[in-house]
Amino acid sequence: MELFRDANIDWLGKKWYFLGFSLIFSVAGVLSMLFWHGIPTGVDFKGGTLVYVKFDSTPNEDHIRAAMDAAGIRGTKITRISDVLQKTSNEEVISLPESATSDANHDAGRAQVLAALGANYHDSGFTVQQVEIVGPTAGKQLQSQAWFATGYSLLGMLVYLWFRFELIYGLAAVAAVFHDTLITVGAFSLINQEITLTVIAAILTLIGYSMNDTIVVFDRIRENLATTRRENLADVVNKSINQTLSRTVIASGLTFLTVLSLYLFGGEVLHGFSFALVVGILIGTYSSIAVAAPMLVAYQDWRLKQGKQAVLPAKRVKA
Repeated sequence: MELFRDANIDWLGKKWYFLGFSLIFSVAGVLSMLFWHGIPTGVDFKGGTLVYVKFDSTPNEDHIRAAMDAAGIRGTKITRISDVLQKTSNEEVISLPESATSDANHDAGRAQVLAALGANYHDSGFTVQQVEIVGPTAGKQLQSQAWFATGYSLLGMLVYLWFRFELIYGLAAVAAVFHDTLITVGAFSLINQEITLTVIAAILTLIGYSMNDTIVVFDRIRENLATTRRENLADVVNKSINQTLSRTVIASGLTFLTVLSLYLFGGEVLHGFSFALVVGILIGTYSSIAVAAPMLVAYQDWRLKQGKQAVLPAKRVKA
């Protein structure tokens, strides 16, 4: 199925617009991580207690927060569990940040939360649905494992693309995926959305998705380079992107609709996971067209300007 028959878009001619777009979102995310919200990790990584509470009626979150403060529990985060179909939910998640260094103290914190709720909501009533406790040591281990999982996945993909194509293809693809990850994590920092283990799973998923999309474009570039050696590399890249444009739009569009539905109707528990996928699918599709492929041309042009031999077979044709 072709949505764009005989497309002839000059993607490389818009490279400065793409560069500006990427710079704006990348820099905004980095500045937020450095000077504003930092990297907002959840209880999974920094340790703490999550108490899932269902009230008899919709509670006032300011009253819950005041009850925690009165009990001497500082820094709690109150999050309502709701979705697009149920805006007025009676369920809340009370997050107790890490304030101690032992699991025993975390158990004491959990007891404090329950005591504070019992003292203030005994009339209206509440039920504790679930309690999750993550010790600080386990949180740090999970954080390290998340970094290693992301790093090893990028390294493995670089080696794979090096053998399947050439090193420059692998470097361009990994740079594009790093660009996707940076913008996605930056988006979490900008809206102060916590990064949990499920978010890391979503980021690893989008890395694979973005890489697959990039490989499709690279594969077509390689095929065209083998049959059109007299064309400028930029023209070959433009033609390859246009030839795969229908496939990219259909595949990414359907995937985006799926994850958007998950974001809108999946509820609070899947909110972070689905948000990472919504941002990641958009950025990953964009980068396979606007970041990865143009990097091949930029690198080739740089080598030729330095008087070095071209690494890709297409000849450089002066305008």
